[in-house]
Amino acid sequence: MTIVSAKVVDRLSMLITFSTGEVRLLDATQLLSMPVFELLNNQDIFENCTIEQGILTWCNGEIDIAPEALYRLSYKYDLVA
Repeated sequence: MTIVSAKVVDRLSMLITFSTGEVRLLDATQLLSMPVFELLNNQDIFENCTIEQGILTWCNGEIDIAPEALYRLSYKYDLVA
């Protein structure tokens, strides 16, 4: 499983689309308790994410999180037509 897209929808929240086609909502505030993710508290940094080889990254790859971890930390999200 990899990350296909990530779209910021609110402060420290984003919709993550996985290679399975599933879309899930991430509340990144839960990551801030871990020192490696403290920089994500800056909304500009949070919004400047990229996907590198199916992995969500920030700060030119200095911060990353595995797709499996994102899946566990995110919530099912049903797109409404």
